[in-house]
Formats: sequence, C-alpha cells, structure tokens
Amino acid sequence: MKKQIIFLVLLLLCCSCSKKEKLLIGGSGWQQIAIVDKSSGKIEWKHALAPGEECNKVEMTPKGHILYAYKQGAKLIDRKYQVIWDYKANEGEEIHFASYLESGDFLLAICGHPARIVELDNNGNPVREIKFMTAIPDVHSQFRQILKTPQNTYLIPLLGKHKISELDENGRFIKSVICGGTPFSVKLTDDGNWLVSSGDGRSLIEINSETRATIQKIETTNYWGSLLFVAEAIRYKNGNTLIANWNGHSDDKSQPLLLEMDPSNQIVWRLPFNPEISRISTVFSFF
Repeated sequence: MKKQIIFLVLLLLCCSCSKKEKLLIGGSGWQQIAIVDKSSGKIEWKHALAPGEECNKVEMTPKGHILYAYKQGAKLIDRKYQVIWDYKANEGEEIHFASYLESGDFLLAICGHPARIVELDNNGNPVREIKFMTAIPDVHSQFRQILKTPQNTYLIPLLGKHKISELDENGRFIKSVICGGTPFSVKLTDDGNWLVSSGDGRSLIEINSETRATIQKIETTNYWGSLLFVAEAIRYKNGNTLIANWNGHSDDKSQPLLLEMDPSNQIVWRLPFNPEISRISTVFSFF
C-alpha cells in the first residue's frame, strides 16, 4: 500500500511538471498576435493584423477564444480565425484595451473626447457605458490598459499625466496617485496593492492603494537584460513577475522582449530569440 501511494504521488508530480506554459503575445509595431511556447520561444499559432492596426492588449477567454484590441476597435475570434464579434471605435477614438470579466462580459477602454468605458455582453453588444474626461488633448496619449477592481471602481493609468486615477462606477474621480513615467498598465497584487508598469520610466512600481506609498520598485540594468519601455506585467503566484519589455522607443533592439524577474530583482528567464517576433507590449499566460 505504501509503495502504491508513493507511485501515485510521483505520477501526480510528473503530470504537473508536464504542463507547459504558453504565452499569448502582441505589441504595438508588430503586425501580428501569436501564441508561443514559453520554454522554446517557438510560435505555435499566429494571426496577422491589418495595416494600421496597433495591438496593445491580448487575452484568451475560458473558451479558448482570442480577444484583442487593435486601435480602431476590439475583436473576439476563435482559433480558426472566425470573428465572433468586432466592436468598432467611433471617428477620433482609439481602443487599446479589451478584457474578459469574471461575469462573462467584456470590458473595453476607449480613448477620446470624452473617453469611454464600455462593457459588452457575449455577443459584443454594449450593456454599460461610462463617460469621463482625461484632460489630455492628444487622444493617443491618454491611456492603454485599465483595470476594473473587485469594488467596481476603475483604475486608469494616464500616460500624459504620469498618474493613476481611480473612478467610481458612475465615472466620478475618487483619487489620483502620481507614479511618474508614462504608466501603461496597472494590476492588483494578492494583497491589494497596485502593480504599475511605468512605460518610459523603465520600472515596475508596487503602490499601496490606501497610503499611496511605494512598496517596491522593480528595475534592472545588467548583463542579462535591461528594462526599456515597461509594458504589461504579470505577477505569478510564486512572487515572480513577467514583463513585456517593449523596444519601440529605443534604438537598443538587443534587450529581451519578455523577461521574468524574481522578488529580489534578479532575471530568472528571458524569451528565447525568435527572429519572427519584434515587439511585445502585451502578454497573457496560460497552460
């Protein structure tokens, strides 16, 4: 009996180790989105973008569908490239963010005058809209990736204002936190802090949302890699952070496009070189 238990434990360990992490990626200035194997960097699926489209957000839904924003709109497709829905921006607007909500709806953030937060149902039909003003004249400089919190507020990283603003469910501003850089994205950590990708600030900043104090700053410049424009980031359960290191504002194209750092700011993984991949500003991890 004891031997059987040991065998089952070893079998479970082998099964868990065999799970391979995949990454769904995209990036402004790279005319496709793709799924790559994390360990090898090999592209396993890709989807070409049309000329002029700019992708700064990709996600995979629980059904395995691909959700992405492409500047002129946001689109949900299946793995066979069939369009499930395609939401178009109005003239003068830009869409850089689309996300799947636990409710089963979808969340879009639309730059414009006014800016808009729109929630869609499964068929891509609007079910809720919030309008707000950013006080940023240039639409392209307003924001990229927003976040809806469990309290039904919205965190808006304002590129042109170097700060994170929080809105209530009616679009009223609650508070703002100056973070510097050109904040691209914000995520919630397990303890409720804000993990802010600072864009040209070349770092990740963890901020206590209540005290507005900086808890941690993640940055690196060493042999293994330097942070350039810090775009979307993912905080793993083990405390490591996966970072999209977009190189569109830098002449240095030698730095890793994706890198993973441990809590002590040491690089523990870099995306293996693949000449087909040029820029990454958004990443979604799955197994």
